Amino acid sequence: MRISGATALVTGANRGLGRHFATNLLARGATVYAAARRPELVDVPGAEVVRLDITDPASVAAAARTATGVNLLVNNAGIATGAELVGGDLDLIRAEMDTHFWGTLSVIRAFAPGLAGGAILNVLSALSWFASPGNGAYASAKAAQWNLTNAVRGELAAQRTQVTGLFLGAAATDMTAGKDVPEHLLADPAAVVGAALDGLEAGRWEVLADETAAMVKGSLAGDPQAFYSAIGA
Repeated sequence: MRISGATALVTGANRGLGRHFATNLLARGATVYAAARRPELVDVPGAEVVRLDITDPASVAAAARTATGVNLLVNNAGIATGAELVGGDLDLIRAEMDTHFWGTLSVIRAFAPGLAGGAILNVLSALSWFASPGNGAYASAKAAQWNLTNAVRGELAAQRTQVTGLFLGAAATDMTAGKDVPEHLLADPAAVVGAALDGLEAGRWEVLADETAAMVKGSLAGDPQAFYSAIGA
């Protein structure tokens, strides 16, 4: 996937990784549609702003009509409610699935016809592969989004659409502000985005953007009891 000359749409472009994606893509020579539920909050000079709520099918359809010629789709929009599965608010749990799974799928389905020979980049998480206290709903939704990524890759192979997943532990963005995450585990969002786009151009299926993602992925073939005991310690 060549970024220079591409036409990209970035969801959740009003802050955090999404804003970094939009600015980095512009710097690499792409035309960028910066999409957000509240477009008035998007501040990305040089990008065309698009209103998009990925959980609203009508909004997705309208964005697909507005953002024409897209051949690079960056599914970045996400939420983190902190809901647990057993005792948490079911509405919050559903919101996680509606955003990360159903919302991502809705956007892919809307833009897929124009992505022949292009690419999709899904922003995932190391929590696609494990769960931790306070992240039950988020981790479950990200696990679903991970296998969605794998399934879509196979389904779109015939039209030569590259599908890349980006995995990270945590980045220093608004989403992690105020959360109990040690500073040394917070990756630089600009570095994460740079690694993701480099991996995309290299044709990689997965980009592990930090040590946390690499460590968790490397543990998957091992004993889960040993893994959870280690991270608990």
